[in-house]
Amino acid sequence: MPTPSPNPGYVPRAASRRRRPAQPARTRTDLAHLATRLTSRDVWLIEMLHEHKVLTSHHITALAFTGHRTANRRLRELYFLGVLDSFRPLRQTGSAPEHYTLGRAGAELLAARAGTDLPATGWRKDTCARIAFSPTLEHTLGVNTLLVHFAAAGQLPVWLSERSATRLWGDWIHPDAYAHQTTATGQLLPFFLEYDTGSYNLARLEAKLPGYAALASTIATRTPLLIHTATAAREAALRRRLTDTADRLDLPVATGNAQLAEPTGAAWLPLGPAPGTRLMPAELATHWHDLVPALTAETAMPQLGRHTTLPWHPVPPQPPTAGIGA
Repeated sequence: MPTPSPNPGYVPRAASRRRRPAQPARTRTDLAHLATRLTSRDVWLIEMLHEHKVLTSHHITALAFTGHRTANRRLRELYFLGVLDSFRPLRQTGSAPEHYTLGRAGAELLAARAGTDLPATGWRKDTCARIAFSPTLEHTLGVNTLLVHFAAAGQLPVWLSERSATRLWGDWIHPDAYAHQTTATGQLLPFFLEYDTGSYNLARLEAKLPGYAALASTIATRTPLLIHTATAAREAALRRRLTDTADRLDLPVATGNAQLAEPTGAAWLPLGPAPGTRLMPAELATHWHDLVPALTAETAMPQLGRHTTLPWHPVPPQPPTAGIGA
């Protein structure tokens, strides 16, 4: 009989191989060959991962596919082409979905489309590992999950990551995201997002408000700030802390929390003389008057560049009716 292992969790390599289906080897993909394999939806996904760092298989399914099985099949193909990389975080209970990041071939494709080299994309061979073990991973996923709700509902024509927002307005503010939400009647709700996990004190959040006021006076914008908290108790404390400051600075601010409805529902309560009930994002657009977006194509161009891979439209192209990736 074999000698018992001193490590009860150890699984011999041979046994491990027998339990797994055979996987095709990942090989370096030639860009000319890759161009014949990718759909417009694949290119859109590459750009989204470059902008937002990490999206789960559930995020990608909600944004771009009609079913999880179809999405997983295509994501697996893109992984073995080197277009995507992936990891799955360990959870104490249950299992996490696959988390996708940009792979080397995807970054090379971005560089080729922009007429630049690979380092200019910011991609490194350890990009996936750095994201997987980042202390801010849960925060990034929380921000992306919230915005995916908007984008999947077809109501988010513009979605900037924290990185792009900082490039634009970093002299004044560092929001977690910037987006445009459109209503069924064609009204526009531009907004900055602060995603509060409760990891730092309320004074730090309050200290951010003068920066938003300075930005508004500098570029003549009136863009609301939406603050999403983890709990109803945290939101209540935040509202008590911020109401007077927001009123003094004449800032349109609304709050919501994760214990309420989805962010596309009646989840938002403006500071100040608030309505009797919480509002949907579309109702916020009419609650505040004379909103002016901070971002236009003209204001973005000097900072982000003409050939940016910025995904102005998070809703992906329609999939082809036949062929690869359908």
